[in-house]
Amino acid sequence: MSKVEIGRLAGVLRATLGAEQVIDDRARLRTYECDGLAQYRVVPALVVLPHTAEECALVVRACVAANVPFVARGSGTGLSGGALPHADGVLIVTSRLRAITELAPDDERAVVEPGVINLAVTRAAAPHGYYYAPDPSSQQICSIGGNVAENSGGAHCLKYGFTTNHVLGLQVVTPDGDLVRLGGWAPDSPGYDLVGAFVGSEGTLGIATEVTVRLVRSPESVRTLLAAFPGTDAAGAATSAIIAAGVVPAAVEMMDALAIEAAEAAVHCGYPAGAGAVLIVELDGPTAEVDAQFAQVERLCRDNAAFEIRIAADDAERALFWKGRKSAFAAVGRISPDYIVQDGVIPRTALPEVLRRIGELAAERGIRVANVFHAGDGNLHPLVLFDDAIEGQAERAEELSGAILDLCVAYGGSITGEHGVGMDKAKYLPRMYTDDDLDTMQLLRCAFDPRGLANPGKIFPTPRLCGEVPGRRKGAHPLQEAGLAEVF
Repeated sequence: MSKVEIGRLAGVLRATLGAEQVIDDRARLRTYECDGLAQYRVVPALVVLPHTAEECALVVRACVAANVPFVARGSGTGLSGGALPHADGVLIVTSRLRAITELAPDDERAVVEPGVINLAVTRAAAPHGYYYAPDPSSQQICSIGGNVAENSGGAHCLKYGFTTNHVLGLQVVTPDGDLVRLGGWAPDSPGYDLVGAFVGSEGTLGIATEVTVRLVRSPESVRTLLAAFPGTDAAGAATSAIIAAGVVPAAVEMMDALAIEAAEAAVHCGYPAGAGAVLIVELDGPTAEVDAQFAQVERLCRDNAAFEIRIAADDAERALFWKGRKSAFAAVGRISPDYIVQDGVIPRTALPEVLRRIGELAAERGIRVANVFHAGDGNLHPLVLFDDAIEGQAERAEELSGAILDLCVAYGGSITGEHGVGMDKAKYLPRMYTDDDLDTMQLLRCAFDPRGLANPGKIFPTPRLCGEVPGRRKGAHPLQEAGLAEVF
């Protein structure tokens, strides 16, 4: 896209939206050059800040008319490069669409715009005795639109499910620039599950401009314990024992010794000294049920070598337990100049064995790994620590990061549990799926976006032109020849 073409498109958008909503100054554009995964950086050609769904649709139609790619961005907290801009495209920032347009506790529903912060939904619903269950660690700053795009998870998704389980309806801007509605107010809409297809599509099927979410009644009782173990083997065994006993906690979170060290340095959470691993187990529900299950969980932790158990006496102590866990990703910066946040899934029964293997892989490469993750559903978040100033460490860290994903797949798991594929994991997708699988996914994408303008270059390792016939190709792909794609 030439400077002349950029200037022409910027002029069209300024004429309809106003000068303050269109950014083309290079210094200001750099504010948006990456999401939470800062190792990928691209400065967009333009940034546009729509205030309404109609303005968002107008911007997309202008992009279609100019044949310019576009990428949607919310709060920019994603960890897979999903909101990475296109150098010759428009970044559509939805952070100013931040109204809770309807709160209906009697129907257990809320209707929100995509820029609404995750935690704001719970704060609005709390006076009525309800809350919004999906709770990413970044819930104080991440937005609902981004949560929808990435199908975000969180600590309490063990019991309550991910974003897709809490979205009933959407208003979206299609890649053609039309405003359409998917799903609605009812628990389930007839026909194809287009809401299910859209949630987790990472901006490749359009842009959400309104989200109808399910609210959950606040539990009668919440009880939280912190259990300290000699190591991750024992903590993993305790996790499996709890679930095998028929107890489904709201959350079971694990941190290993290195992650604990980082959290202590950052927020002074006061976890038990000498712990090789800690579990945070939280139960919620009717008081009688919680009390009975809590005693069972406490016994199972002791049976699996927990040497200290602390029970939160009040909300303040409960918040302190969670403070260390919620700050873990950022806290690792206290003990390492550089690190890679990984995100894979394994069966929870394989936790001890996989964590041991991760330790072996790290030792072979001379790299440290801090483990902090959703133990209850086997969603690992190994933090691969390295120093980019030391020659070869970054390459070894990247190699180890990929080996961990291979390990997850080998154990019947996944290359991502909640962070998405985005730019970062596209090359790993063929390790999970066959060529036929990927072709079928591409057909769905092309049905929504035949021009390939919506968040191009994300999720799929080798972009497909929507006019191509699915199946194995002979010779080089046109985009490969142009240097825009790589075959893995």
